[in-house]
Order: sequence, then structure tokens, then C-alpha cells
Amino acid sequence: MAALPTPHPTPDHTLDGRRFDGIVLERGKTSGDADTLTFEGGRFRSSACDRYDYGDGPYTATVSGDEVAFECETESPKYGKLLWRGVVRGPRMDATLTMMRDGVAVGEKWILAGQV
Repeated sequence: MAALPTPHPTPDHTLDGRRFDGIVLERGKTSGDADTLTFEGGRFRSSACDRYDYGDGPYTATVSGDEVAFECETESPKYGKLLWRGVVRGPRMDATLTMMRDGVAVGEKWILAGQV
């Protein structure tokens, strides 16, 4: 008897087509860099990271009630990886990005944004 194929979970792209304008803040600061965060075609992009050569990256999303939690990893050839984790509640996004170098967390920033 042949084994049945193991089902692979389909990525949830619930956030596709949504765009958020906001700010990237360092811990303890009250001002930061303007950012536009977009979800399109199963990928996430931060406009504030363009100048550092971070590309877009595939994201995953999990819906729980009226919240959508997401995770993503983007990478720059010069600066390393960014790990993004956030929650979207209605038109509002609260997220963090963790800067990684050689597999070690070297900093964290907060993102506060609203849907455009």
C-alpha cells in the first residue's frame, strides 16, 4: 500500500494588498524613520530599509479572532538579516524588527503604523 503524501500547510497571505505607513523607533526614542510597510504576493517590504539594500521577504500570517500575527525575514548583503514580528489589529500594526549579524541579535526596533 502506497503512503499518502504528507499535506504541506499553505502559507496564509491574509495581509496581501495591505499597506501601512508608520515610524521605526529605537527603544527609548520618541522619533524615528518614516516607513511604509507593504504586503503583496506573499511578500513583505519595508521602504525605510531600501537604503540599506534590504529586499522583500516571504511572510507568514496567522489569524486569531480580529488579529493577524505575521513574521518575516529580510536580508541585506552588507548589514545582515532583519527578523520582523508583528500584529495587525484592524487598521493598526504593532511590530518589532530584530537586527541579526552572524546569527546573533544585535538590536531591536519598534514599528508603529496605520493602514493607508
